[in-house]
Amino acid sequence: MPDRMDITLGFMPLFDSAVVVTAAEKGFASDEGLDLKLVRETSWANIRDRIAVGHFQAAHMLAPMPIAANLGLSPMSTPLITPMALNLGGNAITVSTALYEAMLGEGLVADLEPRGAGAALKAVVEARKRLGLPMLRFAVVHFHSGHNYELRYWLAACGISPDHDVEIAAVPPPLMPDALMMDRIDGYCVGEPWNTVSVDRNIGRIVTVKAKIWRNSPEKVLGVSKAWADANRPALDALLRACYRAAQWCGNPENIEELAGIMAARQYLGVEGRLLLPELTGRIFVAPDVTVEVEDFLVLDRKAANFPWQSHALWFYSQMVRWGHCSHSPHNALIARDSYRPDLYRQALKPIFAAMPGANLKVEGALAAPQYIGATVGRLMLGPDGFFDGRIFDPDRLDDYIASQAIA
Repeated sequence: MPDRMDITLGFMPLFDSAVVVTAAEKGFASDEGLDLKLVRETSWANIRDRIAVGHFQAAHMLAPMPIAANLGLSPMSTPLITPMALNLGGNAITVSTALYEAMLGEGLVADLEPRGAGAALKAVVEARKRLGLPMLRFAVVHFHSGHNYELRYWLAACGISPDHDVEIAAVPPPLMPDALMMDRIDGYCVGEPWNTVSVDRNIGRIVTVKAKIWRNSPEKVLGVSKAWADANRPALDALLRACYRAAQWCGNPENIEELAGIMAARQYLGVEGRLLLPELTGRIFVAPDVTVEVEDFLVLDRKAANFPWQSHALWFYSQMVRWGHCSHSPHNALIARDSYRPDLYRQALKPIFAAMPGANLKVEGALAAPQYIGATVGRLMLGPDGFFDGRIFDPDRLDDYIASQAIA
């Protein structure tokens, strides 16, 4: 193994890039013998394409993106793997002030609860239909994103068809507040700080959050070229250890202010540090004068947040099938499952005695309260992880789950 190993890693200006940013900024990567170069990108499509052509060896990546690449759903698809997750939660759904007022008129309560927000939105959608008004347009960051699938899941569970009652478009995260201000969109689903930015600019309001649609659910991952990983296992192992240690540092409440300062810098997010505190504290600014406490809004290190659960991969796959992004077959399901590589995570972190779950898959949505599970070292706490509509995803009953999904 060479004395120093070079890795170029692409990231998007979102707070959930904190683990990879901190790995570089706080010296965790250097301690592992890595020269880690971070490159800020402007869109998820660029992230996808630059890792495909070898500009990046690794990337801060949308959790479904490696699955989509391995299923051949995107241009220049190249085999990708997910050897580590970067966080749970962190997203929200923001609407324009005009749509928010209309939803208030239909009974919306500013408590971020998905069911009430969905009922109010459904009433607005139906009223607009009666008046012959255009469909509302919502933005997501990419079509193969957790944002798209959680937005669609929420809408469908509330009786709103994502394909017939509203329009869904793809917009890069930092452009969403501007698109909202210019009336190009009526709402969006994105990670922080781009929800809080719209509230701070008094052009948007937050109506619900990922942490309430599906508690402690997957968001971003570390995506790596499979060819690079196979040829550079020592470098990959070092990167996983550096990111794991960075996640522990990020999750320490004593480091909140320093972390906000690091992420606010121009080369990362380029926003005022105060706009990052809601995500770090869970005190979410719904509107300029309304704050709601959200437990586990963003989890960077606790609750096995960094473990690449193959059940997460299969849930995303189930949504790809649901919305016609791919066909369902045993072969495709295996491709999706094996896009996430807990075996590599275990191998890299075993020397530092990191606590890891004993299984690679779990039933999603079954924990109504936090629960300790056995781990390789000590114990791990998981959950609660419930879906807001009470459904449960059992990866061992994938066919049944897919068959039961309403298209809406």
